Amino acid sequence: MFDTLKTFLNSLTGDDEQHYSQTDPRLAAAALLVHTISIDGVIAEEEKTVLRTVLQSKYALSAEETDELIEEAGAADKEAVDLYGFTSVLKRSLDEEERLDILAMIWDLVYADGVVHEFEDNLVWRIAELMGISSRDRMILKKRAGKLAE
Repeated sequence: MFDTLKTFLNSLTGDDEQHYSQTDPRLAAAALLVHTISIDGVIAEEEKTVLRTVLQSKYALSAEETDELIEEAGAADKEAVDLYGFTSVLKRSLDEEERLDILAMIWDLVYADGVVHEFEDNLVWRIAELMGISSRDRMILKKRAGKLAE
């Protein structure tokens, strides 16, 4: 009922409807990525650039589609009370290899500004745990991202 009311109010105010559903793994992944770049309190230009690049590359999006996905992901992240809503979508929708790809994208963002903040490291650990990724695989991806960032 709330969604119907929200859609109605958005139509009255001229707000665009969401193009990605809450169960779309692209939105869930993008929301985790947006959360990652903002968790340390500073969103560096390098992080924004890497965010756009990894989303465009992973999902074969145009510049406009990427902007739309980032905007909707930012809104979804602001409304979220925890990470489970996003990670559960990914765990249900993606196989292990695809979830590892998402975690690799997250590590790329963590290293984008050249500094691994303790909040970022902790966030990646929580996301990996919720997506069913082992500590071993998480650390392998971390080392790989760190070497690429050098």
